[in-house]
Amino acid sequence: MLAQIIIHTPLWVWGLLLALLALGLNQMFTRTVTLRRSTLLPLIMVALSLNGTVSAFGTAPQVLLAWLVAGVLTGALVLQRPLPPGTRFDAASRCFTVPGSAVPLVLIVGIFVVKYGVGATLAVQPALAHSADFRLAFGALYGAFSGVFAARGFRLWRLALRHEQNTPALVS
Repeated sequence: MLAQIIIHTPLWVWGLLLALLALGLNQMFTRTVTLRRSTLLPLIMVALSLNGTVSAFGTAPQVLLAWLVAGVLTGALVLQRPLPPGTRFDAASRCFTVPGSAVPLVLIVGIFVVKYGVGATLAVQPALAHSADFRLAFGALYGAFSGVFAARGFRLWRLALRHEQNTPALVS
């Protein structure tokens, strides 16, 4: 059955997976990113996560609440963690130096696998779309991914704001 699911997967899905893998692999190397770009990835991944929830389960309030609660809880946990050593913000260029990490790759692949798995499962067993346990569990899982991504981006913003507050203004 798995082979049939894979064979019937549209080609664009595999192209998307390759693009997401490239994005995640790029995150494994130390890089310099702008404030804008450091915000863009978390926003895109939160949007993909929310889209996965809504496309699978609709806008059921309890599912969206599970998504939100899981996102807030995991986000709060990540916000308590320090930034990786070597993370720096340069106010002049408004760029960050971010050390490489496999975490974004794992999260990106995680969201893809969950979205693919939920889609395949619902294609084979559509009745699960009405199972409260299934909907809440996967809504919360999508939310947890969102919370981690959002908090990772927010930690960089917090570094930039802290740096700008501690940098004296130039007086002419």
